[in-house]
This record gives sequence, C-alpha cells and structure tokens, in this order.
Amino acid sequence: MLLGFRRQITGTVFAALLAGTSFSATPVAAFPVFKQAVAEAAARDSDVAAYYRSANYAPVWTDDTPLARERRKALINALANVGDHGLPTDRYDVDTLVGQMAAARSKRDLGMVEVAMTKMYLKYARDLTSGMLTPLEIDEGLVREIKKRDRDELVASLAASEDPKAFLNGLAPQTAEYLRLKKERMRLEALIASGGWGETVPSGKYEPGDSGTNVVKLRNRLIALGFMQRSSAATYDRDLEKAVQAFQIANGLESDGVAGKGTIEEINRSPEHRLKSVLVAMERERWLDRTLEGREILVNLTDFTAKIIDDGKLTFRTRSVVGKNQSDRRSPEFSDTMEHMVINPTWNVPRSIATKEYLPMLKNNPNAVGYLRLVNGRGQTVDRSQVDFTQYSTSNFPFDMKQAPGNRNALGLVKFMFPNRHNIYLHDTPQKALFARETRAYSHGCIRLQQPFDFAYELLSKQEENPKEFFHTRLKTGRETKVDLETNIPVHIIYRTAYTEAKGPVQYRRDVYGRDAKIWKALANEGVALPGQQG
Repeated sequence: MLLGFRRQITGTVFAALLAGTSFSATPVAAFPVFKQAVAEAAARDSDVAAYYRSANYAPVWTDDTPLARERRKALINALANVGDHGLPTDRYDVDTLVGQMAAARSKRDLGMVEVAMTKMYLKYARDLTSGMLTPLEIDEGLVREIKKRDRDELVASLAASEDPKAFLNGLAPQTAEYLRLKKERMRLEALIASGGWGETVPSGKYEPGDSGTNVVKLRNRLIALGFMQRSSAATYDRDLEKAVQAFQIANGLESDGVAGKGTIEEINRSPEHRLKSVLVAMERERWLDRTLEGREILVNLTDFTAKIIDDGKLTFRTRSVVGKNQSDRRSPEFSDTMEHMVINPTWNVPRSIATKEYLPMLKNNPNAVGYLRLVNGRGQTVDRSQVDFTQYSTSNFPFDMKQAPGNRNALGLVKFMFPNRHNIYLHDTPQKALFARETRAYSHGCIRLQQPFDFAYELLSKQEENPKEFFHTRLKTGRETKVDLETNIPVHIIYRTAYTEAKGPVQYRRDVYGRDAKIWKALANEGVALPGQQG
C-alpha cells in the first residue's frame, strides 16, 4: 500500500493531509508545539538542531505553500529513483517516511515529519555529494580526502532554492564521466535482464587463420559485445582480427589481434562483473572533487596512463609505470596541486629505500651503489670507507643518499612536483623498456612517464611562447633547475576499472591492486546489489 502511495504522492496529496488538521491555513512555525517537536526530534543531531535554531524553526517541508509542496514532491521522487545512481533504495526507507507523512494529524506530528524529512534529505545529499563510504576505512591506499559539504549549509541551500527539483538533481557529480557511467549502468542492467552476452568462449589461443566451432563462439561473443557486425563465417578472418584488436584496446590489453589467455578471460567477463566495476566507479566519482573547467592532470593507476585534460577534453596522454603490487609500493589515490617541475633533478633517495634496500647491500659491500652519494646531517659528503655500516639499522641509519643529475638518474631528466605527504610525484626514468609491457606496475609508488619531455612542453605551453626551447635551454646546462608553473594544476591520482571516453565504448581494466573488490564488498554491505539480488 505504502509503495503505491509513494509513487503517487504529490504536493496536492500532502496538502490534503495538512488540510485534515484544524490549522492548515496558519504557518506551522507559528505554533509553539511545532517548534517544540522540531527541537525534540533534532536534539541528537547537532547540525539539524543548529539549522532550525538559526532559521527560528521555519519549516522546510511542512508548510502548505507551493514551494514547500515542490520540495516534498522533489525529495520523494528523488528517493524513489536512487537506483539511477547505483544507490540502494532500502537505505532511505521511503515507505516509512511516506507513512509518517500520511499519518500526520497534529502540529506535533508535523514537527516530527519536518525533522524526519530533513534527516532523510541530508543522508541522500551526503551520499550523492561525497559518497556512501569512507575510503580509508576500506584500504590503506585510499588516502583521498573527501570534501563534504556542511550539513546545515545543505539544508539552507535547499531552503533558499526556487527550484527544488533542479537543486536535488544538481547534488550528484555533474561531470561527463558520471553521466556516461550512469548510462552504462542502465545498459548493463538491461543486458542482464535479457540474458547477457551469450555463450562464453572456451579457454585457448585463437589467431588469424584458425577455424572451427570455438572461432564461431569467439565471433558470436564479440558480436554480442558490440565489437563487430553479425557474420556466420567460421574462420579467424581479418574482420575478426580487427574486432579482437578493438576489444583489446578497450580493455587495456596488448592489441596484437590474437585472442590468447588474457584476452579470452576478459571477453568472458559477465555483464554482472562489469556492472560491479561501473557501480564502484560511480562511488569513486562521488569522492572526487573535480573542476568542470580549466586544466587538470589525471593519472589512472589501472590504465597505466597520465593525461592532461583541458575543459573536459583530452589534450595529452602518455603511458605510465605505477607502484608495484606490494604492500609498501602500491601507488596511493589522492588529489593535490602541481606547482612546479625540476629539470635535471637530484634524486634524494627516500629513507625507506635507503634503509630497506641499500643498507643491507652496504653492510655486505661498502662500495655498493657507488653512484649514490652518502650525506650526513650537515649536508657533507661522507667517505664510505670510514663508515661501519653493520652498526646501523632501519631505525638509526644517520645518512641521506643522493644521486646527482644525469641520464642515469633514477628520476631521469625531469620531475613534476605536487608536494604531498605521500612523497609521490611524476617523473622521467632511464628504464624505458617497461613502457612496452601490458601491465606496468613496477615502481616504488611514484609515477614514471613514457613521454616526460612532451608532458613538460604541454605544461609550459600555457606560459612560454616556445616551451620546447625553454625546456631544452635549461636541460643543456646539466644543473638542477626549478621551474614554477604560473598556474597550479589539480592532479588526481585515480583508480578506475571502468571509465569512459568522449567517444567509443566504455573502457574496462583489471583490478591490479584488488581495491575495487574491497570497495564492492563495502558497497554490498551498505545494501548495493546487482539486479535480481536485491533483498
């Protein structure tokens, strides 16, 4: 009964409920019993209580005014459609709220309804503006700081809005990424309802020239996935090869046109598996405070790329190497602001590397890693032959280690700095061969760039007439040179196993650190479920 009522409720219906009392023509805030009820109901929520005190207990929802009716209608409709955002309907218990509204018969009842609606609205608003989950509670690498809007400000802003429906619609991220993820969620749910992508492909290796039943299954699967036109050919022809390549590109695989073990594993992923990635990506997008205009740098750890985005459009992309999949090397996820680059950088060896990796080597051979300079607390170079390294441990090692600028420097010839407590930055590297690999998780946590010079030119293009000449003039000196960016640039280190681009299919990537699996488990604990699994 209540479910049907929820779907039909309008401002007129609720106005009729108000008219059932003897005071509907008088603003409810004029009655002390209403104020007392609001104060009691809000007593255990300091933010809600503070808002109503500051507003002299003026109602947001329960007045019989056109705007209050619009707010009620907009909120109930929004709560009834939270599934559009991948949020669980049961989290908001709309039926109980509507039942409380329908049962209101006194000024005190209306005061209780007033606060109940505000609390429900705030829960919904917080979930959409900053996500349901607390990242760091899920994984130690999720160090992203979530910007949460003040709860009293959220109520005040809604109360001041002349268009409640538009206001509520604007709470969710307005990025093109979020909107495209919403569309992909709808597409996948429809696919699941219709039976998915059909028969999977037996494991094996398939390549041009092959034929037979399994090649037909491969072709049919790619047709269902949308990577080729319908065909009855039983051979691995050029059309099938191109379809395999297109699929490989969309899934971050080596695009050799051969359907080997890794490619078949991804081709056989179910729409349910992909939907989990999309729902996790939507939650991650709610965590991210992105600008809709201007320049930003986006590093996607699962895609092993770094991008420069201008006004929402891709300006530059390069391959990257990210942290190795080990507990102390995985690249963290966070946002900060790039302030400068350093040309011909000195490598100041992180203490963790110096003590955990190099100190054991120095104990065995004081001349090990001879390209590194040993420096004391006064900045003076220390003669290794005068040091007994065996007396030191990770806790009492008193020296710093540095590598001079040069082609063999671990940071290459340029680094890009967005100072942060994690000591993470982007940089060049002398180890170029790693960029040819499909999975590129090898660093100690920092992000290595395949095309650091081009990356630098693009950054400098906003402030130098000839950025390439500017860069190389300083590079040729061989001296460490700091170059400030005239405009600081937001940097977002993200982790998306599902993400979109302006054109083409949604991109899917492997969960290289296992973080998305943890987030999905946390979302499921909050009530998020796949179609057919609710309840």
